[in-house]
Amino acid sequence: MCPVCTVGVVAGLGISRLLGIDDVVSAIWIGAFILSLSFITIDWIAKKWPNLMTNYYALPTFVLMYLIVLIPLKLDGVIGILGNSLWGVDKIILGIIIGSLTLFAGGYADKYQRKKFKKIFFNFQKVIFPIVALLVSSVVFYYITIQ
Repeated sequence: MCPVCTVGVVAGLGISRLLGIDDVVSAIWIGAFILSLSFITIDWIAKKWPNLMTNYYALPTFVLMYLIVLIPLKLDGVIGILGNSLWGVDKIILGIIIGSLTLFAGGYADKYQRKKFKKIFFNFQKVIFPIVALLVSSVVFYYITIQ
């Protein structure tokens, strides 16, 4: 993931909260932000200390990044609100899972397309694939949660 993707994720999160959109949609962007920041942190560690085996530190980095976000949300009472669930799962946790998976799938789709066709179809494709995937999942869950 690139820093531009991260900026796009943060912008999407800010806009969704500003507009008063449902928690699951906002949490999609939170999950994407956490995953993007995790990848950036792992890349930074690999560049800063090239002799360090970053493969051993990838999973703990992911877990730590998610805990840094989830623990304060739980302590502040944002997670676990009665009635704030979708399909039996807290909306924020569900959104974070969906956002992380969506961002990962968007990045994977870009890499798969580059490998299969051996070319880039348009400028900023690496950024657009994940952001469009997040926008699509946000729209889908926006319409699911309209009551």
